[in-house]
Amino acid sequence: MNDNIRSHYYDEDGIHEECGVFGMYDFDGNDVANSIYYGLFALQHRGQESCGIAVSDTEGPKGKVLSSKGMGLVNEVFTPEDLGKLKGNIGVGHVRYSTAGASTIENAQPLVLNYVKGTLGLAHNGNLVNAPELRRELSLTGAIFQTTIDSEVIAYHIARERVKCGTAEEAVIRALRKVKGSYSLVVMSPRKLIGARDPFGFRPLCIGKRDNAYILASETCALDTIGAEFVRDVEPGEVVAISPDKGIVSFKNMCQKEHARCIFEYIYFARTDSYIDQMSVYESRIIAGRCLAKDSPVEADLVVGVPESGNAAALGYSMESGIPYGTAFVKNGYVGRTFIKPDQSQRESSVKVKLNVLKNAVKGKRVIMIDDSIVRGTTSDRIVNMLREAGATEVHVRISSPPFLYPCYFGTDIPDREQLIAYNRSVDDICKIIGADSLAYLKMERLPELSGGRQYCHGCFSGQYPMKPPTEDIRGDHEDFKRGSESHIIS
Repeated sequence: MNDNIRSHYYDEDGIHEECGVFGMYDFDGNDVANSIYYGLFALQHRGQESCGIAVSDTEGPKGKVLSSKGMGLVNEVFTPEDLGKLKGNIGVGHVRYSTAGASTIENAQPLVLNYVKGTLGLAHNGNLVNAPELRRELSLTGAIFQTTIDSEVIAYHIARERVKCGTAEEAVIRALRKVKGSYSLVVMSPRKLIGARDPFGFRPLCIGKRDNAYILASETCALDTIGAEFVRDVEPGEVVAISPDKGIVSFKNMCQKEHARCIFEYIYFARTDSYIDQMSVYESRIIAGRCLAKDSPVEADLVVGVPESGNAAALGYSMESGIPYGTAFVKNGYVGRTFIKPDQSQRESSVKVKLNVLKNAVKGKRVIMIDDSIVRGTTSDRIVNMLREAGATEVHVRISSPPFLYPCYFGTDIPDREQLIAYNRSVDDICKIIGADSLAYLKMERLPELSGGRQYCHGCFSGQYPMKPPTEDIRGDHEDFKRGSESHIIS
């Protein structure tokens, strides 16, 4: 196990997803650890704090699980030697960004439980809004928790239900009936790979196939990376059990008509080359840019995107407006969310560590800068200033999402309202704060176009949530987002 704990620094004006999940079962008995590694590598954008892999041999003794996890990026945590020790034809993997529970090795996933029925390996993406209540109930009946993450609550309930029922998939279904919130779940039992998605479909999950192996993954880009074919999306509320004797068995007891996909998967979270519920993320961002050009035109010489998620929207703006599309920023591809922050005594800006401006591209030009969001405004301020220092005569900012006005409870780290720049401020006020010549956001009524008409959650923009928000802090002891003594709003 690589316990390479590093100093973590996160873009303070960025929005982060909780994690990515990956599971694989090779019916021919081939080891899956290497493929899981590359699948997690493709999902690295979903979580850069910690990662892990757990595998088992379905022909070997029940209860033997080999696992390795650590703090940092996938290529930092795992060595070829580590992967070579992970022998098994079924396994689950996880990349994490913590939105509930501290950033520690103890909270890294997958979780592995040993209990009377054997073993259980679990990887979870999402947030449970009733996690504190469930944790208290379990504690009163003797449960001893090893982590501070809500995923352990799910694992405990699955283990307890498995003792009382005939199959692992039935145990998963029974456990999930008790939880509320968002989840895409991959579970490894001794002889089955199980996937589940919450009834609202907040977080994505898809099924793939390569030769005689089946895969579950947060995004289709992970399937592409390992050379697997896309089979289908797991439907909101669906549980699937994968085994050699029965193939894919579907359970839709929890499916419902009302869905609430996270719209920010299309705007920012998902990798540009992924499909979420058969909607191209790239196309979605092109549409966002076109909508911005239609609704908020401005005379300019160049349209540029803030890498990476702003690039496709910038191209869409250019296509619709006829203003040339160009590159203004060079991104340091080796810097994720886990680089060591410069000391205060140092002059280096954290933004400049990640981005640099191509001066020749913007000098003497009126520039339209497309970004996916403005949270606190601090990073936008710096990027606008960088363009001006490089010689841009005008900087017009266009945002491919509506203003953030409310916290998120379903796996996104949008902070308290008081920390949001759009809270109690007009667009003109925000424009002045970030130093732009003009500012415009995507209109709320445009959001259905981004999802291809699919139902979506817009709670962070409207304050209208698909389910009742929690009444207590579900963050646990996450250090980066501690609340004020009188605040009960969590993200």
